[in-house]
Amino acid sequence: MPDIAIVDYGMGNLHSVANAISAVGGVSAIVSNPRELNEYEKIILPGVGAFSDAMLRLENTGLAEALTGNVRAGKSILGICLGMQLMCLSSEEGGEITSGLGWFDAHVKKIPALNVKIPHIGWNSLRFNRSGQILDGLQDNLDVYFVHSYRVECNDDADVLAWCDYGEPFAAMISRGKLCGMQFHPEKSQRAGLTMMKNFVESSRC
Repeated sequence: MPDIAIVDYGMGNLHSVANAISAVGGVSAIVSNPRELNEYEKIILPGVGAFSDAMLRLENTGLAEALTGNVRAGKSILGICLGMQLMCLSSEEGGEITSGLGWFDAHVKKIPALNVKIPHIGWNSLRFNRSGQILDGLQDNLDVYFVHSYRVECNDDADVLAWCDYGEPFAAMISRGKLCGMQFHPEKSQRAGLTMMKNFVESSRC
C-alpha cells in the first residue's frame, strides 16, 4: 500500500516526482480524489503553471478543502515549485491578487529584475537559514535546479528554511512543523534533490 499521495490537479510533473520517490525507496500513488487523501500518511503537492488556475482547480475539485483538512490532521505535506507557492496566503501573479491555501504567512510576488533574467532558470546554490530534518546529510551551498518567475516572501523569516541569492535573497525553502515547500525542483536536482526526497520519505517532520 503506498503511503505517499502525489496530488493530481492537472498541473504538475507527477510522474517525475513519483519516479524520484521510488528511486529513494518510497511508495507513492497519484491521487485526484480528495476523499482518498485521508488514506495516506504523507502528501506531495507539485505544480507547474499559473497560480490562479491552480487554485481554481484545487477549489473546484474539493482538493483545497481536503488538503487543509489533512494539514489540521497533522499530515506531512511537501509543496514543490508552484505547490510551495500555493501554500501561501496569496499571489500577485497575473496582475491580480489570488488567495492561496493560507498555510504560511507569506505572499507570492514577481521576482524583481535586478540585473537578472526572468524567469529564473538553472542551477543556483542554497544558503541554509536553520536546520531541518529534510536537510539531513546535506551541506550548505549545495546547488539545486530552479524554474520560476515568482517568489515567496515570508512575513516571518523563521519560516524560511533556506535562501537563494538571485539578484537578492529569496526564500528557496520554507517549513513549519510537518509542512515544507521547495521553490526548486528536487526531482531535477540530482543527488541533493534525491537526498531531500529520501528525508521527506523517512522523516516525521520537515
